[in-house]
Amino acid sequence: MSDKLKLVLVDDQGLCRRGLSELLSNCYDFTVLGSTDNVVELRKLLKGEPDLLILDLRMKPLDGISLLQLLRSEGCTTPAVMLTMSDSGTDLTNAIRAGVRGYLLKDMAPDDVVDAIRRVAAGELVVAPSMTMIMIDMLRGEQSGQDPKNSLKLLTEREREILQLLARGESNKAIANTLKISYDTVKQHVRHILNKLNLSSRVKAAVLFAKEQESPNGEDVSTR
Repeated sequence: MSDKLKLVLVDDQGLCRRGLSELLSNCYDFTVLGSTDNVVELRKLLKGEPDLLILDLRMKPLDGISLLQLLRSEGCTTPAVMLTMSDSGTDLTNAIRAGVRGYLLKDMAPDDVVDAIRRVAAGELVVAPSMTMIMIDMLRGEQSGQDPKNSLKLLTEREREILQLLARGESNKAIANTLKISYDTVKQHVRHILNKLNLSSRVKAAVLFAKEQESPNGEDVSTR
């Protein structure tokens, strides 16, 4: 029991809170401490020292980003995931800048949401697959000191194949289906890719791959 990840859910729609709570409570490695739609109750739940906050973005009176900023100003350091309907690049950028560790969409498959939450808890920066290219554009200039051509030479042919699918925003499950290999095998390959490239997240690996596809003048070689 003590090894379970403790979660707190914040959403101003009762149906969403209930559905998400039931989904996560049925996972062997999660414990939902509670769910709420107001700051007062949230402060009480934080006394249970959760491992992760899962916040909606569009809420009243405080939106998810403003709420997170308020909590940070009060000394709360609990990692946060934004779970929202918004696929806006601006919202994603603002959320990442506010310090969220994950940006997930409510139309994702339930199993993918659960997998993403586990990855965030393990220390990854995770975004919804459909938002990956926006994230790549956002981070593209942050790895200027790393030569992608030299770094990616370290990867095997299979690892490059998986990295290419990661760069398209594919989930581990989708990659496994595409390559007809097991989900656990994909996870192992992803770990090896990140270790070889000395990167902390699959998003940054996707950025590195995208940079390799560019010619020196910035043209995307893959489109030729």
